[in-house]
Amino acid sequence: MRIPRLLRPPASWLRLPRRTARLRLTLLYSGLFLISGAAMLAITNILARTTGLFSFTEPPKCTTGNGHAACVQAEQLIESRAGRLHLTGQAAAQYAADLRHLLVLSAITLGIMTVASVALGWVVAGRVLRPLRTITNAARAISASNLHQRLAVAGPDDEFKRLGDTLDELFERLEAAFEAQRHFVANASHELRTPMAVEQTLLEVALGDPHASADALRSTCEELLAFGGQQQRLIDALLTLATSERGLDSREPFDLAKVTAEALLAAQPEIQRRGLHAAVMISPAPVTGDPDLAGHLAANLIDNAVRHNAPGGRIELTTSTTQGRAVLTIVDTGPLIPPAEVSRLLQPFQRLSTARGHHHDGHGLGLSIVAAIAKAHGATLSARARTEGGLDIQVSFPAATTPRPPG
Repeated sequence: MRIPRLLRPPASWLRLPRRTARLRLTLLYSGLFLISGAAMLAITNILARTTGLFSFTEPPKCTTGNGHAACVQAEQLIESRAGRLHLTGQAAAQYAADLRHLLVLSAITLGIMTVASVALGWVVAGRVLRPLRTITNAARAISASNLHQRLAVAGPDDEFKRLGDTLDELFERLEAAFEAQRHFVANASHELRTPMAVEQTLLEVALGDPHASADALRSTCEELLAFGGQQQRLIDALLTLATSERGLDSREPFDLAKVTAEALLAAQPEIQRRGLHAAVMISPAPVTGDPDLAGHLAANLIDNAVRHNAPGGRIELTTSTTQGRAVLTIVDTGPLIPPAEVSRLLQPFQRLSTARGHHHDGHGLGLSIVAAIAKAHGATLSARARTEGGLDIQVSFPAATTPRPPG
């Protein structure tokens, strides 16, 4: 038999309520109250029935040896005890009925109080979870456009305040990451736009000159190739930086001295061309990590020391092991650097101001790549401006560990 549509309950009546934390806490409070109340009633009923309230003494028996008076007295005692037993039996029956009545009333009272506990539990759970709702609403209102806002949860130092403080720290890191990303994208766009604009200008000039000679076209092509090489180096540097910031996918043991020696060997032609003097002391330094990224780290440190060194300057390069940690140190004799500028130079696309008379080529990514690779390896990077000019940079890697076999 089909129920008429008008008599069917709305679908919202049949839908179960959403299992929120408030609902679960309410059911938990009510369930505990119901179990405790039922246990209390059961214990009370058991104790009332087993405390031995009705116990009787057997009357003395009448024998022929006791005499007539004793038998008469015994018979009177028996009659008296029988009457009292009859009265006591009625009292016991009444007491049992009272116990049943009390049990029924207690069960009804327990049901009423359980319903009341549901309402009270709902209210109490709401008050307990009110700070959490406040934190949730405030966190939902914070987006990429207003990451500067903070929850600033007030109150006692409880779990909710610690949660709010943790989220504030997370928002602070996200704000810094978003700001760094915007800065990075803006600088990368600028760095890529400049050579592309120059290339376009060179091509337009070459194509707009109907009397251009073969030598002029060849010179234009050479310039285009040079700009293309700069763009390729920039893209390679950006990819290396992105790979370093992503972290290490796998680790393997390698010798920091070996990858540093290879990077130094590749830089020898440029060192000789600039007339620099290199003092090298390379000792074995075992490391666990990514040897390719470590090679980029050493190459960028050496390239930075070569590019920004004074003519005929000096480079001191050492690798060693100190207290189980592999250490790479490089010192150059470049121009004077204000100590406050050192930390800025570790950020992407940061160079010394040309107003100070310092000419730096490159894209300002070398030291930022070094910092990212060091962070990916859990290494400590320290950079110090020398009073004589140049930088003193030290990278200290964690003690080498044996990687676990897969599986």
